[in-house]
Amino acid sequence: MEDMDVEQPFPVDRDGRKVRTRAHQPDGGKVGCCEKFQQSVSQWMLPEDSRSTYLERANCCPPPIFIILISIVELAVFIYYAVWKPQKQWVTLDEGIWNSPLTYKSERRQEAWRFISYMFVHAGVEHIIGNLVMQLIVGIPLELVHKGFEVGMVYLAGVLAGSLSSSIFDPLSALVGASGGVYALIGGYFMNAVVNFREMIPLLGVFRILAILTFVGVDFGFAFYRRFVNDDAGMKVSFVAHFGGIVAGMTIGYVFFSDYNKKLLKDPRFWMCIVGFAVFLLFAILFNIFLTPAS
Repeated sequence: MEDMDVEQPFPVDRDGRKVRTRAHQPDGGKVGCCEKFQQSVSQWMLPEDSRSTYLERANCCPPPIFIILISIVELAVFIYYAVWKPQKQWVTLDEGIWNSPLTYKSERRQEAWRFISYMFVHAGVEHIIGNLVMQLIVGIPLELVHKGFEVGMVYLAGVLAGSLSSSIFDPLSALVGASGGVYALIGGYFMNAVVNFREMIPLLGVFRILAILTFVGVDFGFAFYRRFVNDDAGMKVSFVAHFGGIVAGMTIGYVFFSDYNKKLLKDPRFWMCIVGFAVFLLFAILFNIFLTPAS
């Protein structure tokens, strides 16, 4: 007969690390402020069947380093160009931004770092505030639930997909802002909110979806204005990065954020996304070398 006093093994996360349930906690499982915060995060970010696993291993160490650091760098670059570079006003673009070695320009596309570095330069106050607020609201909870590495990969995939999409579909326009990365996080989270709608709190699900759609609508409005109406600096700012970023989020981001506590390398959807992104990357490189009208 099986010995009922033998201690059951601890559950493990997807990396094989042991996690303790509340029954193993020295305080007997008493819920504190940190635990209440983590419960709220789990309700916002995870379907019901994944919450218990998250709460068993959840802690605030390490904090959401990636999204906080990238936001600080973006804000620092904006302040640098707004204060120490010649600007008529903070609201619109001016000479200092266009001459930046970080801004993506079609005629300078041979400087490959610009396909990534454009995310640090923003068009004005409303542009950077919108991006920072949204990436912090979405990115911090995502990074608390998922790893900073995963959030970082989705964010950078959106940034790169945004610049490459712009170079193909709007090749004569310049590009600034982190909207590609922000939209990648939004796209991944949006897909999870829709697919797992019944398993998440319905009222919060409706609010999440409406909030995302509202932000996307307003932000696209500003993007269209900068592209087709505003011409203060004599150059047009592409809005195609928004589309590239959200497509990256709804594919790569969805896979990363839906496979909670599972090994991505064993998920065929992960490899489909990787192969698809690699094919898109190769096509975009060849397009920029041989076919672009911006030559």
